[in-house]
Amino acid sequence: MLSRGKRLGYAAYERLLQWELSGTPDHVAVIMDGNRRYAEKQGAKKQEGHREGAQTTEALLNWCDELGVREVTLYTFSTENFDRDPEEREHIFDLVEQKLRTFADADRVHEAGVCIRAIGETEMLPDRVRDAVDYAEGRTAQYDQLNLNIALAYGGRAELLGAARNVATAVEDGTLDPTDVSAETIEARLYEGPTRDVDLIVRTGGDERTSNFLPWHANGNEAATFFCTPYWPEFRKVDFLRAIRTYQNREQSWRTTRAERSLALVRAIEQSELPTAKRMLGRFRDALPSTEREQLDEEYDLAD
Repeated sequence: MLSRGKRLGYAAYERLLQWELSGTPDHVAVIMDGNRRYAEKQGAKKQEGHREGAQTTEALLNWCDELGVREVTLYTFSTENFDRDPEEREHIFDLVEQKLRTFADADRVHEAGVCIRAIGETEMLPDRVRDAVDYAEGRTAQYDQLNLNIALAYGGRAELLGAARNVATAVEDGTLDPTDVSAETIEARLYEGPTRDVDLIVRTGGDERTSNFLPWHANGNEAATFFCTPYWPEFRKVDFLRAIRTYQNREQSWRTTRAERSLALVRAIEQSELPTAKRMLGRFRDALPSTEREQLDEEYDLAD
């Protein structure tokens, strides 16, 4: 239990972090790691760690709704997790079933317009979990304010492999021309769920790896990544705000790099191509240092 002084300090820091944020990511993906280690640290059973982790998950969804995040993907159960102790595995399935039904019936879910989807090899799950998935998806299918993707029996390489096999089959049976294969072709054959690329990946528990999570939607190395040491049950709103600050800094760095490249392009191209290049530069001019912006506006009349 935190002392009153520490609670006040965290509250003040939380307000400061939130005040400093100028934008939030559209899509946050979370690897909720450390439930078992948290339980061990507390001298409790593994089930207690998973139960407290589920409470953190509920809090996270409230933070996302409050901050205007449009999509959340939670790494809930991977294909590798099937190798866990049967008793622990069944407890996780019990929790997932319970939480899916609770979320699907919760007033705040319907008030916030949350659409729940499961992604992964869901046919591998027990019947009771698949029934809960169907129930949650059916109850929230009409919403689109916040997309909540629950990764169950999920593995990123398996997802990409399945899409590749689907493409190969379509080419072999003549329904798809190899020259027509594109990024959109692959994307259409991925698990139904994520509607946009991931902007920010958060992993708790101290490990600095993304563990085969959403490799396609992470868009190469374009997604910002935030690793932190708290176990998932210990993850606080200040940690989430720090993660968003990491995304914001990454986004600002990206815009600055594009602005500098656009400026170099403007100065290198022929006069006939200048209008197009100026339009490109105008999109990113605000990311340049103020002195360079002033020089740029005077030289190329971009201020308007």
